[in-house]
Amino acid sequence: MLGHEPESETPEERVTTSGTASSSTSTSSASDHAAHSETLGEHDPYQRHHPLHDILEEGVTTELHRIATALSRHRSRATAGPDDFASDSALNPESADFDVTKWTRNFVSQLNEQGHKSTELGVLFSDLDVFGSGSALQLQETVESVFLAPLRVGELLSRKKQHKQILHGFNGLLRSGELLAVLGRPGSGCSTFLKSICGELHGLTLGKNTHIHYNGAAQHQMKKEFKGEVIYNQEVDKHFPHLTVGQTLEFAASMRTPSQRIDDMSRTEYCQYIARVVMAVFGLSHTYNTKVGNDYVRGVSGGERKRVSIAEMMVAGSPICAWDNSTRGLDSTSALKFVLALRLSSDIGKHAHAVAMYQASQAIYDVFDKTTVLYDGRQIYYGPAHTAKAFFERQGWHCPARQTTGDFLTSVTNPDERIPRLGMEQKVPRTPEEFEQYWLSSPEFKALQAEMAEYNAEFEGERQIESIAQLREKKNYRQAKHVRPGSPYTISILMQVRQNTKRAYQRVWNDLAATGSHIISQLILALIIGSIFYGNPDATAGFAGKGSVLFMAILLNALTAISEIDGLYGQRPIVEKHASYAFYHPATEAAAGIMADIPVKFATATVFNLIVYFLAGLRRTPNQFFLFFLVSYVATFVMTAFFRTLAAITKTVSQAMALAGVLVLALVMYTGYIIPVPQMHPWFSWIRWLNPIYYGFEILIANEFHGREFTSDAYMEMTYSYSYSHVWRNFGILIGFLIGFMIIYFAAVELNSSVTSTAEALVFPRGNVPAHLDPKKKRKSRDEEGTSDTAAVVGKVDHDGQDPQNTHIEPQRDLFTWKDVVYDIHIKKEKRRLLDHVTGWVKPGTLTALMGASGAGKTTLLDVLAQRTTVGVVTGDMFVNGRPFGADFQRQTGYVQQQDLHLDTATVRESLRFSAMLRRPKSVSKKEKFEFVEEVIKMLGMEEYANAVVGVPGEGLNVEQRKLLTIGVELVAKPKLLLFLDEPTSGSDSQSAWAICVFLRKLADAGQAVLCTIHQPNAILFQQFDACCKTVYFGDIGQNSRTLLDYFERNGSRRCGDDENPAEFMLEIVAEGVNRDGEDWHSVWKGSQEYGTVRAEIEGIHARGQSQSEKQPADGESHSEFAMPLSSQIWEVTYRIFQQYWRMPGYIFAKLMLGFTFFQPKGTQAGARDVIFAVFMTTTIFTTLVNQIQPLFITQRSLYEVRERPSKAYSWKAFLVANIFVEMPFQILTGILTFACFYYPVAGVQDSERQGLVLLFIIQLFIYASAFAHMTIAALPDAQAAAAFVVLLTMMSITFSGVLQTKDALPGFWIFMYYVSPFTYWISGIASTMLHGRPIQCSESEFLTFPPPPNMTCGQFLQPLASQAQGTLQDPMATDMCRYCSIRVADQFLASVDIFWSDRWRNFGIMWAYIVFDIAVAIMVYYVFRVKGKGFSGLFSKFKKN
Repeated sequence: MLGHEPESETPEERVTTSGTASSSTSTSSASDHAAHSETLGEHDPYQRHHPLHDILEEGVTTELHRIATALSRHRSRATAGPDDFASDSALNPESADFDVTKWTRNFVSQLNEQGHKSTELGVLFSDLDVFGSGSALQLQETVESVFLAPLRVGELLSRKKQHKQILHGFNGLLRSGELLAVLGRPGSGCSTFLKSICGELHGLTLGKNTHIHYNGAAQHQMKKEFKGEVIYNQEVDKHFPHLTVGQTLEFAASMRTPSQRIDDMSRTEYCQYIARVVMAVFGLSHTYNTKVGNDYVRGVSGGERKRVSIAEMMVAGSPICAWDNSTRGLDSTSALKFVLALRLSSDIGKHAHAVAMYQASQAIYDVFDKTTVLYDGRQIYYGPAHTAKAFFERQGWHCPARQTTGDFLTSVTNPDERIPRLGMEQKVPRTPEEFEQYWLSSPEFKALQAEMAEYNAEFEGERQIESIAQLREKKNYRQAKHVRPGSPYTISILMQVRQNTKRAYQRVWNDLAATGSHIISQLILALIIGSIFYGNPDATAGFAGKGSVLFMAILLNALTAISEIDGLYGQRPIVEKHASYAFYHPATEAAAGIMADIPVKFATATVFNLIVYFLAGLRRTPNQFFLFFLVSYVATFVMTAFFRTLAAITKTVSQAMALAGVLVLALVMYTGYIIPVPQMHPWFSWIRWLNPIYYGFEILIANEFHGREFTSDAYMEMTYSYSYSHVWRNFGILIGFLIGFMIIYFAAVELNSSVTSTAEALVFPRGNVPAHLDPKKKRKSRDEEGTSDTAAVVGKVDHDGQDPQNTHIEPQRDLFTWKDVVYDIHIKKEKRRLLDHVTGWVKPGTLTALMGASGAGKTTLLDVLAQRTTVGVVTGDMFVNGRPFGADFQRQTGYVQQQDLHLDTATVRESLRFSAMLRRPKSVSKKEKFEFVEEVIKMLGMEEYANAVVGVPGEGLNVEQRKLLTIGVELVAKPKLLLFLDEPTSGSDSQSAWAICVFLRKLADAGQAVLCTIHQPNAILFQQFDACCKTVYFGDIGQNSRTLLDYFERNGSRRCGDDENPAEFMLEIVAEGVNRDGEDWHSVWKGSQEYGTVRAEIEGIHARGQSQSEKQPADGESHSEFAMPLSSQIWEVTYRIFQQYWRMPGYIFAKLMLGFTFFQPKGTQAGARDVIFAVFMTTTIFTTLVNQIQPLFITQRSLYEVRERPSKAYSWKAFLVANIFVEMPFQILTGILTFACFYYPVAGVQDSERQGLVLLFIIQLFIYASAFAHMTIAALPDAQAAAAFVVLLTMMSITFSGVLQTKDALPGFWIFMYYVSPFTYWISGIASTMLHGRPIQCSESEFLTFPPPPNMTCGQFLQPLASQAQGTLQDPMATDMCRYCSIRVADQFLASVDIFWSDRWRNFGIMWAYIVFDIAVAIMVYYVFRVKGKGFSGLFSKFKKN
């Protein structure tokens, strides 16, 4: 691992950094109170001394210098000259005396002089009680439980929503300019507390006696009129991934740009300037043009993305900010810089910050003014940070040496970690209630009450009114013109729309590939559709073809808008966050989205409509063309507004898609083409009046047929019941639909964009509910935000865990070494070295740490050693006992990833059993495997939630429980060689991190070799490790870290203080890059005696290993790649996926609902043509079926490829086979229901052979949909990428099936597609089965009418032709007018479209051939692209390997 290599980030991260220090540090500072006391709040008695230039890195100081220079030049142009510089050269960026600290303070002073006085706002809360609503018992729903729900009516009626109290009587005061540290274990109420003081109460309820005010303003008034003054930062980073960092922060600045700006800057200049300053302070200047990115879009690194979130909130400039575990994922140095930035904000801007952190170093803790400690929803301390430790020591608790104050304060809330002082064992409080009582009776609480009373007195009566008036005055001064005085927003609605539109165009521009691919797919579809109808005659023979092309044109224009649903749900969390920051009305973002769509959709419509219109031979007159284009374009926007409204009024994307699927069927069926208006049953014909596409289609038909020389108007009236007189009426109705949907859309977005507050609760399958949650046993239910029981479970690993000799871990004897490991990747034809000649080893029974700052290459080295890299070239030697390892290396190791990836429908015990069953050899019995699973559950202290469902955050396991499960999944595999762990303590509080490390220590003591990365170790936790591996040091740590400290101090570092954390000391020293003599630490290590010793030891290990005979596998194991045979793999994986489907009733019932939508009363399908169209309509659900399957496959594939395949749990063959075939039973069930709802209303009761064959055909369609879905998604990265591919192939299959255009009418070069389309055979087979032998009775409009010769009846006249006639003569005795029906049976009509009864079984067999072909292609492309090629990019990487 390279501490100094600038390229030492993981391949998944952006590899453009300026060195380890600069790439992993959030730069910030606090103010020098002694030197600049006139600019700081006088109320703060605990100021720290952190001069800005001492905290900022050199590169950041340079960037601020550059920004100051730009500002001074702007000022010189705007005024006579830089007056400030004449009196003080320290303010002149071009002077040698330039002082960044002084310039920053002067900049804030100028803001104040120009009226931009910072809002000094505090918050007081008393008797803060917070309740959450919801059942204490959460049960997992299954298909069975939903079916049996009617039998549990009593249970449903008796279950009442319980208001569970989360916070109990909190009191406190946070003044302007203060920093508050919120400490407590996960589940203690920290997040709820922060949300409560910020007014984010969605899903929460305040107690009746609760009182919260901000300088006299009540909370409801703050949220209504001053919402942007009090904001809450969530733990998760939410940004538009395709925007650059600069664009993200400039947008935030534009939303809070004041009406009066310094030096008369324009709004654009001000936004860019503020963004540049904030980016410089947070060390983000080098990422200005880099995309923010996310898990799927490459962008900045995870640590930098966290800093973007922090910077965005800083740009908001709110006087009160709450930060929820914002240091998660940052190394200790970056976390310190973040807190120092808050210190700077408090000192200079008078802002108040409340920060919840799970792990805080002593340096971080010392920056805070106040601290509050939470214990299971009860406040046990609130007061000065520097007196908190003494408070709890006086209470009777002992703080061990080198334990940080923050860790000590949190540890007193953990019964398994806190240590009473000698003689105080029986006197200290034990329960949360006892701690609370001690606090309430303490002098510190009385002092707090006095301070709160003083604060209340400051804002009583007239002073309260005056304070609110001042708040309003400052807000109104910042607000732009035309902003309502009572509005919490800074800029007007029109400005909000303008800025949101600008951002929307930036998103489009930065993701041109998506827009371009959409336009290209429309181009291809247009060419196909236009060419199909090319040369369509302008005569009655071409009327049907013209109707088809117009139907497809308006339908495709309209239904492409269904993708709006996914897009809207993708951006909803970001819009919710910005709305909570009072950046803009959510409705303005919705309006901006529509505005941004105008040119994009115009380009798409132009490409599609031009090609289709002229290729298909529609009327080539200006009036008709421009009306066609106008109607198609408007219909696209109507349907865009329709689908966006659907997304806005629903809560989940699955709800929206299920509803959209049903509505799309209604829209298609009742457009007037599939079922013409004269043939619509009156019960359902009213649907067309609610269908915008119906009105558009009538316009297009009337526009095309009206005014022609032949009888087109009569044809239009007879076939469709359409009239040209309705054209402009219908256009007005379309505009009305557009306006109506947009109004509903804007209103729904505005009202449905609140940040939800999810409550954490465990979910259990029915029959596995633990006793303490059983409603029959009236015990106290768990806390809504978490439970003390589950939070304390992690701590039991230390005290209740088993002794090393009883861990059932077999002692290891194999020794893993690596020597001169080099890892290179290619980025844009440039070679980047991520690891440079790294050497080390892991011995059995040792716990070795890989340490370094964020982005230093820890995970990269771990991935290389564990053989988990997918790109790049790795060189060097990696041996087991001095010999090359075999194919079973990954199976013999365990890898605990940083991401906790699990199947969310499985329980903890099921997840562990699945791993044990597949990763231990067949020679180990199932009973023995399951017994060891139970041992691991006990070792990890997971007994209380072993039957809980993994779930999703909020409804399932919490962070700590997920991490323990991740460790458990690897332990049950009994890794015989090595256990790798990547950041096992990330996101955990200090006690949970301690418990995990103690458990790892016990594994090591039992003989297990352990290698793990860690970036936020405290001093006590650090002592659990035996060795530390860095490019600057590899070797023993020693007692009290003495060996390691001696090495650094001997080679030129400063001395580590007795109360200093050795781990943080080491990270700080390494981050500096050089020792006091200017030597690079990496070079120092290379030239040290210790390095020589390491090299000699590795050579000795290799020599000893090679001299020994190779060990034979024990326990019946082999050196095979997988532990279990393929048949066992397929069975276990299929069972798990089937179980997953069974526990997703929403997914299963969505399939079944599609079947029921085809119910139609008898008589609505009249004639053979309508039966064929009814069959054709069943193919329209094909895309919906495919879109349902693919996201689930992606979920399974992510879990498999990221965790299970590298662990060699099972083969890719088992994965694919299981995923493909587990769909079959559910598809068969859906097919049966579809058959029942479709067949009998359309065909009636026919003979059993026909019924059975139609049933088989419909089931076959659903099975084919499953095979097709897997074929199209197998190699592609996500469902979005597959969507365009699916639509193109499906539309081609449907278009060339012979229904919309018969084979004979197709141009010659497209006839081959008729034979290629699978729907040709499916529709032919099912239609011939349903219609064979059916007598045809012509309707009045279908008879051929002609008069017979005088004195002859019709029968006499046609008698000579009777033997050759295929039709029937109505009323042979008629003498005035003969009526002849040209078709006697439906087979005659079917023959005209190449459908024959004799081909039904042939067609059935051909469809099975397509199914087998799709499955074969799915297997082949998965193997080529994702097994051998490791993805599309990896397909070519093999040519670069040595």
